[in-house]
Amino acid sequence: QAQLVESGGGLVQPGGSLRLSCAASGTIFSVGTMAWFRQAPEKGRVMVGQITEAGDDSYLHSLEGRFIISRDNAKNTMYLQMNDLKPEDTAVYYCYGQIRTGRWDNWRIYWGQGTQVTVSS
Repeated sequence: QAQLVESGGGLVQPGGSLRLSCAASGTIFSVGTMAWFRQAPEKGRVMVGQITEAGDDSYLHSLEGRFIISRDNAKNTMYLQMNDLKPEDTAVYYCYGQIRTGRWDNWRIYWGQGTQVTVSS
């Protein structure tokens, strides 16, 4: 079994920066596409951006230029660098990953437990 664990959330002032991490652990053969989602209070979950195993990244258009996703395949870890944060970025941020736990296993989708990001003065 595999799992995803996020870290790095917290309280930050408007204009500040924060970096989230998402580490995959457990029984892992390979990690495919990973993504970040966020869910603001009383709103639906929205994809922030994603990154393929090869490192190709894409973002929600409104976040391009402020948010950057990267990954370290050797560590099975994905990162979300958030810059110039705004109060409307306040949300629970979730990690998503496509993981195979064995060479002959199918890809399965895993979610992290979420980490709170609050942007407030």
